[in-house]
Amino acid sequence: MSKSAIKIAAAPISWGVCEAPDWGYQMDPERVLQEMSSLGFSATEFGPDFFLPSDPSARAALLKSHGMVAVGGFVPVVLHQASHDPLPGIVKVLAAYPAAGAGVLVLAASTGVEGYDDKRPELSDSEWEIVFRNLDRIRDYAATLSITAVLHPHVGTMVESEGDIMRVLQGSTIPFCLDTGHMLIGGADPVAFSANHADRIAHTHFKDVDLSWAKKVQTGEISYYDACVQGMYRPLGQGDLDVRAIVRNLLGAGYDGWFVLEEDNVLASAPAVGGGPLLNAKASVDYLRGVVDEFLA
Repeated sequence: MSKSAIKIAAAPISWGVCEAPDWGYQMDPERVLQEMSSLGFSATEFGPDFFLPSDPSARAALLKSHGMVAVGGFVPVVLHQASHDPLPGIVKVLAAYPAAGAGVLVLAASTGVEGYDDKRPELSDSEWEIVFRNLDRIRDYAATLSITAVLHPHVGTMVESEGDIMRVLQGSTIPFCLDTGHMLIGGADPVAFSANHADRIAHTHFKDVDLSWAKKVQTGEISYYDACVQGMYRPLGQGDLDVRAIVRNLLGAGYDGWFVLEEDNVLASAPAVGGGPLLNAKASVDYLRGVVDEFLA
């Protein structure tokens, strides 16, 4: 595998841009995209609906003006309710993908409530079967458009814990987004998952984690949001995650998906020019490029 074949992308959440309500100061897309481009990124995820223009052509033009294309986007969707068909909404979302060159739909199994700190309901066996059917239906529809649909285990959603992940592994054939932070907080080991289930990983959200804060979220001592404010997520190489092992496991198994660098940041105000999220994003991408160089040496 050549160095040029490794696909590294940015994510607006690293600049504090998030779909969750009341998630701090939201930076404008011109500055975020300019800073991404200055770090050598040529691709980004879309971010929340309000971030980029809703018109597909205008969205693609804005990205192109910064030398960027889209990887795809994070889409929370209700999957467990018999009375709700998620596919029509997915059809609408994916209609905007081709113009921006996007190829990955990142699904989260929404509880139906905004935000990620409310207690989630427990699913019955029949509701799990509905989840599995909907995941496979969405995967199959996306494939007709040459788009890869992946499931993102996520704090505060219906697929959060290690047990949830194991149920989806057995009940559905949809591939996964390996989010190293959310998987760890949910109680799974992202290093072990990358070793044991690399064949089911088609996309990666890469973030490093301060375990002391993650454990407080796990026990309910602190909310997910407050832990993010306190710096639970760290630039790659500055937390407690074995980044090298995950890269080695994935690339060694022939992984050819994206490494999307994410750090769920909350901003109190507009950062100084040349500072703020830009510095952390630079630290992460420099570290990952160094790890890739080591692997390919």
